[in-house]
Amino acid sequence: MTTTAFINGRIFLSGVKPGTNPSPTSPPTFASALVIKDSLITAVGSPSSDPTIAAALALPDTTVVDLAGKTILPGFVDGHMHLMLLGQSLQKLDLGACKTLADIQSTIRAYAAANPALPRILCRGWMHSMTPGGVSAADLDGLDVEGMDRPVLVDTKDLHSAWCNTAGIAALGAEKWADVPGGIIARDEAGRPTGVFSEAANITYVWPWLASVAGMEERMDAVRAAVAAYHAAGYTGMVDMAMDEGAWEAVLALREQMGGDFGMRLSAYWLVKPSASEAENLAQVDRAAELAGLYNSATTPDCRVVGIKVIGDGIIDACTAGLSEPYSHDGTGTNPIWTREELEPVVRRAEEKGLQIALHAIGDATIKMAVDVLAECASPARRPRIEHIELASKEDADRLGKFGITASIQPVHADPAILRAWPRLIGKHRCKRAFAYREFADGGAPLALGSDAPTAPHSPLGNVYVGTTRRSYREPEMTTTVNENFALGLCEAVAAATEGAAYSCFEDGRLGRLAVGLKADFVVVDMHWEKEKLMEARMKETWFDGKRVWASDE
Repeated sequence: MTTTAFINGRIFLSGVKPGTNPSPTSPPTFASALVIKDSLITAVGSPSSDPTIAAALALPDTTVVDLAGKTILPGFVDGHMHLMLLGQSLQKLDLGACKTLADIQSTIRAYAAANPALPRILCRGWMHSMTPGGVSAADLDGLDVEGMDRPVLVDTKDLHSAWCNTAGIAALGAEKWADVPGGIIARDEAGRPTGVFSEAANITYVWPWLASVAGMEERMDAVRAAVAAYHAAGYTGMVDMAMDEGAWEAVLALREQMGGDFGMRLSAYWLVKPSASEAENLAQVDRAAELAGLYNSATTPDCRVVGIKVIGDGIIDACTAGLSEPYSHDGTGTNPIWTREELEPVVRRAEEKGLQIALHAIGDATIKMAVDVLAECASPARRPRIEHIELASKEDADRLGKFGITASIQPVHADPAILRAWPRLIGKHRCKRAFAYREFADGGAPLALGSDAPTAPHSPLGNVYVGTTRRSYREPEMTTTVNENFALGLCEAVAAATEGAAYSCFEDGRLGRLAVGLKADFVVVDMHWEKEKLMEARMKETWFDGKRVWASDE
């Protein structure tokens, strides 16, 4: 057995139990030493007062690590991310720095010239605010090198829409696509696709096509890349929020290749897409239940299917979030993707099958429906959850805790650098209700922090920074804050990004805290315990299952 003792540090003891969130000014509690033996934590405390630590330090075979004042935090668990999409996005051209259509075009043109061997040009990071006049395939035509006309496919930052050139329409076979419930295929007057596919159309058609053109090795490489990136960021666990057949197949293949352990604790929610009939919807739930019966805490504890995910609406930037009032700039309204009558049977079937339920809801109308359905159809003991919750009414914010609904939130989406269009789209009065995290916490809702990667940066402390300061991580020089009255405290935000995320999928009995008997998953950080200084913090080491899996070069 291998014993390692970490001394002269600050070992974070959260003391923030999910659903009993403290004051935002609650001070942290630290121990000074941590001892691990193989994959488990065996002691946390002080060498002067804990005989177990003193005994470990006296053993000649104990490896002693002097932290020299650095902090140990529990390994971060990303409470909402997309594993395959993240891995694939690491290989895509990032358009995040672009401001206009001309910027996008010049960036793609330069990338195409520098990469003539690529079979297709895949991009990410497009925001609708970059192209306020709308886009079509023609805007991406003619950007390739002379004599070539490769498909160009661009993801929006939020992954709710895809935009392609004319060659892309042909490669996708989009001319033959029928409209799908909850989906938008932009068409011309003759009914021909114009190159933009949103919401359920993107999920139903574009995502499977991307999976189909990626071979098994390419998909396995994507998972490897995502895990490596997450180790470097300080994560030891992830909650995938749109698992499907292609991604799951790659996860299992990589797991088998690596002897049953690919260095990450994965809990997956199976994506249920809106279909033409209730029977088709329920068949997807049954498939998730079948996989959960095979891959669960008893059989494969670090690689589980735990529940279903239903996307209830789109996003505010694309004017596809379900709102109770029309959008301010044009007076149009958008309904949720699912009606209550369609959603309830799916939730009831998942509850009957013993699955957890995650409902994506961004706009206030969709949030109200999600709370209503979970309150009526889901047991609080199953830890149901709502994802995003970006524009909740005060009433619904308070109801989360009442019904035991986990608030699965992504503070990086509250970054003021990406909300510049909101006042125009929904009006300043509704912006005052944006990202009401303080109300969720004060109402007793368990909090789980996630990044929604690759739709947003996946730095866990960057996420905590936005959640606690309500300032920009993307553009630190900005002085704008977003509803600072809804800010979280530093202790509760770190706890929500560790124990809270673990709690959300029943992993809190072995992950998310630095306590005796739990898994030795943790990060060593050089940091000041001040929310304003989180941007200066530096990850130094990531430990998974008692082994160091990443170390900084600095």
